[in-house]
Amino acid sequence: MDDDDLPDLTGFAERFEAEARGPAHLYLISPQEVGGSFPDRLRAALNGGEVTAFQLRVKGVDQHQLVRLAEPLQAICAEREVAFIVNDDMSLAKRIGADGVHLGQEDGDPREARQLLGPGAQIGVTCHDSRHLAMEAGEAGADYVAFGAFFPTTTKQVKHRAEPSILGWWSTLFEVPCVAIGGITPQNGAELVRAGADFLAVSGAVWNADDPATAVAAFGEALRR
Repeated sequence: MDDDDLPDLTGFAERFEAEARGPAHLYLISPQEVGGSFPDRLRAALNGGEVTAFQLRVKGVDQHQLVRLAEPLQAICAEREVAFIVNDDMSLAKRIGADGVHLGQEDGDPREARQLLGPGAQIGVTCHDSRHLAMEAGEAGADYVAFGAFFPTTTKQVKHRAEPSILGWWSTLFEVPCVAIGGITPQNGAELVRAGADFLAVSGAVWNADDPATAVAAFGEALRR
């Protein structure tokens, strides 16, 4: 179905809290390597209070090893009241008691995740550059939708490029928060916040820095501007 042939979802937005959007927040996504000294780097990144959520995104590792890797990171997030989100894997999120799960388009239905993880879980869905996919995710009960990539990125292979206008379209019509992802830096992130992003999801711009705390602080200044 094309975006021009969207379903009629009258009343969809009213099912969610109609409170005004506050300032944008930072959503950190892990690098592939989260062992060794990474827990210390995560702790430093979270110390400033700029980060609202952290996503564990590690590919090609069996679940038993992921449980071991997740334990110290989840504890650090809990200490700082940062939501701990698992990428792709509903069963892992359930097993470790994560705060939520982020689903790609091939990772299952938000309804299934809700049934498995419960009403308090934070469920996000990747929607690329598609209004239709975002509306489907909202209809299925997602707590947030993610659009992108907005800029070139080396974190993952990019098949879809989104325009900032999709953030404004979504935030104008719906109360469900939207996340912008893909090549975001303190320099270009402000544009996405002005367009309507509730969260900036970042990875390389923080973890590739010598000091992740300084990188996060730069994002905090950009968000406040």
